[in-house]
Amino acid sequence: MEKKLGEVIAFHRRKMKLSQIDVATRLADYDINVKNAAVSAWEKGYTTPTADTLLALCQILEISDIYAEFIGNNPYNPLNDLNEEGVQKALDYIELLKKSGDYEKKEAEIFTLPPRIMKVALVPASAGDGNYLDEENFDEVEFYEPVPEKADFGVYLGGDSMEPRFTDGELVWIEKTEYLESGDIGLFFLEGMTYFKKFVQTEAGTFLVSLNPKYQPLQVQESHTFKIFGKLAEFPPK
Repeated sequence: MEKKLGEVIAFHRRKMKLSQIDVATRLADYDINVKNAAVSAWEKGYTTPTADTLLALCQILEISDIYAEFIGNNPYNPLNDLNEEGVQKALDYIELLKKSGDYEKKEAEIFTLPPRIMKVALVPASAGDGNYLDEENFDEVEFYEPVPEKADFGVYLGGDSMEPRFTDGELVWIEKTEYLESGDIGLFFLEGMTYFKKFVQTEAGTFLVSLNPKYQPLQVQESHTFKIFGKLAEFPPK
């Protein structure tokens, strides 16, 4: 049967011989600043403590099984079916396991990778000119999040032509290469503009294709000034 929260708080407070003022004072150690009147209101059921305050109260009042104290029999407690003597034996055995050191819980080690310094183009794709990859058109940026291993530089996208897979303003990574296979996505220079498109070769010719169907493919003519800057760099599939 679910218990009244205020009654549980009051019971454990009295059990520990603490006054309501004592409880309010100890809550300040958890950056919870309340008066003893607030503790009284909780115990009488006029108000209820917030979740973080309740957790702090449980620590102060040494309530280890919150489920059992406030709701009832805890189905997740493996000691439920043991009597008092059995519970004590189980706890004694746990202490022996701890003292042996053989079953000590290992804390996961968190490794912080150093940042990777990458070049990012100052001009977004779908704009720019033939000097797009000159050194002065890049900024060097530290990236703490993963970057594809084969990436040589990054470029922000402009427009919605590659939606839904790529969005306006998204940063994509490019591996420098002058050769692509049909179907690859890459970065291109065509007639004074820079494009991030899908490279498609058919019997009808070479095309730069948008993923957004509202845009027509751009056909690369023999008379056009055309250059492949690179291919989309991605993480290998898991």
